[in-house]
Amino acid sequence: MTTQTSIEPWWAALTVWGVVNAVNVLQTAGFLSRVWTGSMAVNDRLGYVMIVLAIPALAALVAFVRTGAGWLHCVGPLVYVVFVAFMVVVDYAWPIAFRSPPRYEILAPFLVLFFGAILLMGLPMFHANRGLWLVTVGTTVLLLVSMGIAMRAGVG
Repeated sequence: MTTQTSIEPWWAALTVWGVVNAVNVLQTAGFLSRVWTGSMAVNDRLGYVMIVLAIPALAALVAFVRTGAGWLHCVGPLVYVVFVAFMVVVDYAWPIAFRSPPRYEILAPFLVLFFGAILLMGLPMFHANRGLWLVTVGTTVLLLVSMGIAMRAGVG
């Protein structure tokens, strides 16, 4: 595979790319499931898959740190792992109803970490491989559209 800019190790970059796109697709399905079912049940189950995705993100982060890949490659997987830890606490370990009614002291950091992780995991691919980056743009648009649909339906 040719790259426009080399990221070492390349497998770690592809892993992060896979994680960010999987998260986008999973959460798109989660938002749409809220609309179709009126329930968070499917979304909650998809959350467990997002938790598992922290494992390859962490492996990529370790590889980036060990090879001195630079902060831009490290920060995305790091923010994702922090987001997953926060999600585990507020959604699973000690569930807190923070979406409806909104509890902004929890919702704001939750959303900043979630969307920050997506942005920061996707950004390095812009220079490495524009085609793969465009896939991430596409899955992010799907996520945002599905979120808008869910919000419009009152289940966002």
